[in-house]
Amino acid sequence: MSNKTSHDSDVSFIQALAELLRENDLTELQVKRDYAENDSLNVRVSRHTQTVAVQAPAPRPDVPPVATASPAAAAAAASAEADPASHPGAVTSPMVGTVYMAPEPGAASFISVGSAVKEGDTLLIIEAMKTMNHIPASRAGTVKRILVEDGGAVEFGAPLVIIE
Repeated sequence: MSNKTSHDSDVSFIQALAELLRENDLTELQVKRDYAENDSLNVRVSRHTQTVAVQAPAPRPDVPPVATASPAAAAAAASAEADPASHPGAVTSPMVGTVYMAPEPGAASFISVGSAVKEGDTLLIIEAMKTMNHIPASRAGTVKRILVEDGGAVEFGAPLVIIE
């Protein structure tokens, strides 16, 4: 393959990745393409999302502060709620793809909240590049939260399920 043809196909490939990023509302996608022994293409396509910061109102001297049980416990609970991926029982996505909660359309879901699972049980399927990847439970326990929707897109590292 000539360099011109290779370059043109690389540009088309990168454009297809950018389209995939936009269509699935992803923020980042990384792919490595090997052509030959010392010839490869490593592409990372990302987009920035706008975050809005909200400033908390300043404490007023005429209003007494509200007491909390334990600032450390409250911060830990808020952290786990705000970022489920930080939960010790979180099962995260090993890839970018589309989530399927059942083995086929119309079939019962693999799991539901309250389901008991054993290590290695299939929790859900992630379709990536027309391949169905069964995502196993990393530990035995009870499904406490399901953080994805059937047919929804997931990113690499996104929390899928909380098992306790």
